[in-house]
Amino acid sequence: MSSKKVLVTGAGGFIGSHLTERLVELGHEVRAFVHYNSASNWGWLEKSPYIKDIEVYAGDIRDFDSARNAMKGCKEVYHLAALIGIPYSYDSPLAYIKTNIEGTYNVLENSRLLDLENIIITSTSETYGTAKTVPIAEDHPLIGQSPYSASKIAADQLALSYWLSFKLPVKIVRPFNTYGPRQSARAIIPTIICQILTGNRILNLGNISPTRDLTFIQDTVEGFIEIAKTNKLTGEVTNIGSGFEISIKELALEIARICSVKVEFNLSAERKRPEKSEVERLYCDNTKIKKNTIWQPKNSLTQGLKQTVTWIKQNIHLYKQGLYIK
Repeated sequence: MSSKKVLVTGAGGFIGSHLTERLVELGHEVRAFVHYNSASNWGWLEKSPYIKDIEVYAGDIRDFDSARNAMKGCKEVYHLAALIGIPYSYDSPLAYIKTNIEGTYNVLENSRLLDLENIIITSTSETYGTAKTVPIAEDHPLIGQSPYSASKIAADQLALSYWLSFKLPVKIVRPFNTYGPRQSARAIIPTIICQILTGNRILNLGNISPTRDLTFIQDTVEGFIEIAKTNKLTGEVTNIGSGFEISIKELALEIARICSVKVEFNLSAERKRPEKSEVERLYCDNTKIKKNTIWQPKNSLTQGLKQTVTWIKQNIHLYKQGLYIK
């Protein structure tokens, strides 16, 4: 990759912070768009070893002018800023419309006005809903089973319309379930690990029968970068996933095995999605990204989980114990 000035929105978050740091390692001039707050906290970039090499811009992706100011002078944007918690989308659907749809519009329209050369929009495997066919390829039907997934479907379609209408060089990256260091406790893997590390042997979980395709954070980040590098995927959607599925129950038992403990389950109604909103199966067809780039997942599930357990053990103080995070 030739060096260029790159913007990452949502740069203080889980995937965004890892992506920002990797782009710095690759020699890019990186501007990180983080959500403005009165404490001037930059999320996971706050203590990044690369922070001196990152230009931080604090603003709000929902504001057109804020997005424009962040994008000025950049040639490429990785758009990750979003509300992503599914349970909270049941409480506040409008917040997801404003952040995920309007925020994406602000990136797209400013990219058009500023003549950006490469626009990478972050989607989610949740847009597929429960699998109708497996593995799930990019032409699988889109089903909004939660306000969150519906907002992401709308954002994806808006991005594709900018390619078809204006030839804006958009690429949609659709990661399946990413996990690893820095992930919020609202996600299933940190939830399980934190409960085990704090002594719980009866795990409080929701539905444990659904399956997920889990990809370690380093592999997801490399997928973003490889998709950005190629011209073959412009105007298209591309999955990033391991091509392996596991049930939540088996996942919890694997984490327990890594931690050398035995666990049982307490299935909490609070942690379950509404019945028709539950996505029962996500299993990625990663043929397209492998065919069009050099990307290959390098971390097995066990390898990734071991790294994640080690990191959370060292940073357990960052997690609020006993609190169900939406």
